[in-house]
Parts: sequence; structure tokens; C-alpha cells
Amino acid sequence: MKKPRETKRSSDESVMASTGRVWAEWFKILDKAGAKKMAHQDISAFLRDKHGVGPWWGQMVAVAYERERGLRQKFQKCDGEFSASSSRTLAVPLAKAYAAWTDEKLRERWLPHAPMEITTATPGKSLRAKWNGGTRLSVNFYGRGPGKAQVAVDHMKLASSRECAKMKTFWFAALNRLESLLT
Repeated sequence: MKKPRETKRSSDESVMASTGRVWAEWFKILDKAGAKKMAHQDISAFLRDKHGVGPWWGQMVAVAYERERGLRQKFQKCDGEFSASSSRTLAVPLAKAYAAWTDEKLRERWLPHAPMEITTATPGKSLRAKWNGGTRLSVNFYGRGPGKAQVAVDHMKLASSRECAKMKTFWFAALNRLESLLT
């Protein structure tokens, strides 16, 4: 059975190798530039335009800065909303993975008593659902070669960082049950 990964900030060595500076240097540069009052997109643009930081590392540095300065909590997106995600690649055909979500009897076997109402579904590709009346699910399905499918769950509109951590654990366990059922 797989275990959840803990998300940690990249090491000073990694950020130095990729950007030429360590975290403390980036935080000092961003403080001097007034980043505490900037929108996320403006911080990323500053890093790109003034310091030549590529898009991926620009996002990493901006998010790390926002978290370090208390401007963003763990699992919080730049629009202020909280979401939790989880994914799993299963050794089953795409159609079988999709059916495990859309066939209510099958879903009940690995996600019992789920407070889920599917609102839209694109066969073999995605589904959207209401969860427990207020939050939202987006589930995407990707073929990963013959007999393999990836299921990616994004649970949105959560109330807090704490609720995100709880739902990440929930979805991790649910995907373990799904994998056990299908493989």
C-alpha cells in the first residue's frame, strides 16, 4: 500500500542550483521590492522580468515567499481558496478507472456512503461533482499506456488548510481502496 508524500520546500542547494540564490537571499530581494504588498502574479512577473527566473522556479519562489511571510497558508491558492489534490496511476484500462467513479454500485465498494453528486461527466476524461453539499470535486482521467490509467482528484472550495490536510489524507486512502478493488 502506498503512503502519502509530505510536501516540503526545496532545499537551499536545489534553489541555488536552479536560480543562483538560496531562499534567504530571495526573501530579502522580494522584501526590498515590496513583495508583501504585491499580488502573486506580480511577484512571479518581478522574478521573471528582473531576475530571469523561469516560470516553474518563479512560482516556487513566489509561493515559498508568500508562505514564509504569512501571506499564504499551506494548500491555499493565489485566489485565496483552499484545495487538496491526490492522484494515482492504476494498472487498469482507462474505461475501468472511469467506471469506478460513475457506476454508483461500484463506487460504493471503494467510496462507501460518499456524499457525492456528479454534476457533469465527459466519458473517459473527467467528471465534476458536488461533495457534501458545498465543496467541489474535479476528477480527471488520463491514459498512461496500455492497461494503465491515472486518476487525479482535485477537491476545491475547502474551508481551511486544516481541512485540506484532512481531505488529502482521505483521498489518499480512498485511492488506495480503489487500487485494491480494481487491481
